[in-house]
Amino acid sequence: MTTHTVNQISQGNDMSLNLDENSASYQIRAYQPGLIQVNDQTFARSIIIMPDKLINTWAPQSIDELSHEDLADVIALRPSILLIGTGHNLQFPDLKIYGDLINYGIGVEIMNTHAACRTYNVLTSEGRSVAAALIIR
Repeated sequence: MTTHTVNQISQGNDMSLNLDENSASYQIRAYQPGLIQVNDQTFARSIIIMPDKLINTWAPQSIDELSHEDLADVIALRPSILLIGTGHNLQFPDLKIYGDLINYGIGVEIMNTHAACRTYNVLTSEGRSVAAALIIR
C-alpha cells in the first residue's frame, strides 16, 4: 500500500469529494486516475470500500481481470447496492459476473471509477448499504 499526502493528490485534474454530513467510517475524499484518497490515506491500487470496511488488497487492476472470486468479499457482506468502478473509462465486466451478483440479491451499478466515487459518497450520506469495488486505473 502506498500512502501519499493530501497535497500530492490535490495536484492536477482531481476532484475533491467531501460531504458535510456523512457518518461512514470510510469516505472517499478525492479521486484522479491512478489515485484514490480514502479518509487520510491515498491508494494507487484497486480497492473495495464500504461505510465500515476497507479492503485495500483487491487483486484486479483492470476490468478484464475481474472474476467472480474477486467479488467474494462483497457478496459475503451483502450490501444492497454494489458500485463497480471500471477505471477511467466505462467498460462492462463479463455478463456472468453481473448475473451472479444479481442472483445474490445485490443491486449492481457499473460506471467509471470517477462516477462510482461520487455515487458512493452520496449513498453513504443517505445511510444506504453500499459497497464500491473501484478499479483505480
